[in-house]
Order: sequence, then structure tokens, then C-alpha cells
Amino acid sequence: MDTARKIDYYTIDDIYNLPEGQRAELIDGELYMLATPNRIHQKLVMALSNSIFNYIQSKNGDCDIYTSPFAVFLNIDDKIYLEPDISIICDKSKLTDEGCKGAPDWIIEIVSQSSIRMDYYIKLFKYRTAGVREYWIVDSMKQRIMVYNFEYDTVEEYSFSDKVKVGIYGDFAIDFAGIGIE
Repeated sequence: MDTARKIDYYTIDDIYNLPEGQRAELIDGELYMLATPNRIHQKLVMALSNSIFNYIQSKNGDCDIYTSPFAVFLNIDDKIYLEPDISIICDKSKLTDEGCKGAPDWIIEIVSQSSIRMDYYIKLFKYRTAGVREYWIVDSMKQRIMVYNFEYDTVEEYSFSDKVKVGIYGDFAIDFAGIGIE
């Protein structure tokens, strides 16, 4: 008798088969359901994406910015599917109608109570090993921004009263004090 236990894992097909309106991310075959973002989360996504979009437009830049829900397939397999809060992709060959195939250049995640472990640990590791150049963790609960510049192997911490320099652009910083989070 075979006593080996069958190990189940999920694939991208399971993401596509979720009920309408239900969202999840897939990491190494495990599904993580996504909670509805709160008001501050949405305000941060809008303010940051607008600032980044305006900068790219003012420079006639080649990068595209996408906000969640936007699919990022970090690996070639069918076991990782993520929806970062903000993704900036400069290599247009990675873009398909389904999302981004490969690592975006810059990812921003807005931390929520339910995503602390995912954003600070699991996604940090996945983004770094996949080739993301820069990763920001914006934590409104701690009024903190962690900036991981993987190209130069640096980590910097900022507060919501700081201007935060963007590593992939030499002349761009985001003024968090100007966002006005209450």
C-alpha cells in the first residue's frame, strides 16, 4: 500500500478560476487571498502612482506604470502570480495582454495589517531573486518607507515626512509629506 501523502499545489489556472471579484496571489503553488484595501492604502496608491506617472510623462520616459490588479508573472513556471500595488516596467518586451512576464524594474507594496509577513519577507525575497531593481515597502501604520535597491544592495529607511529618492531615476524623489496622509 502506498502511504506517500499527495502534496497539492495551486497553479495560475486556479487564479483564473476564482469566483468573479475574488483576488489572490500565488507563490510557490500556495494561494494567498487578497483583502480589500482600506482608504489610506488607496490614497497612497493613487498619490504615488500619479507622482510617478507625471514624472515619467515629463521626461518622455519609456517606462509604464500599472496599479493592482495587474498580473506579474515573476518566473516562467505556473506557480507564481502576484499583483503588486504599483509596478513600473521599463522593458516593454515583458508586457503582454495578461500582464508582465518577468521582473518589473520597480515595485511598491503598501502594507496592510493582513500583508505584513508577505510584503516584508516573502515578496522581498521573491522580488530580489527575480531581478526587480528596486522595491519599496510603504507602511502607513509605522509611517515608514523601506527602500531596497537591489542593484546596489542597499536598504534605506524613511519616514512619511521625508523626500524619498528613487533609485532607478537619478533626478526624482517623492515627497511623502506632500501626500498628506491622515
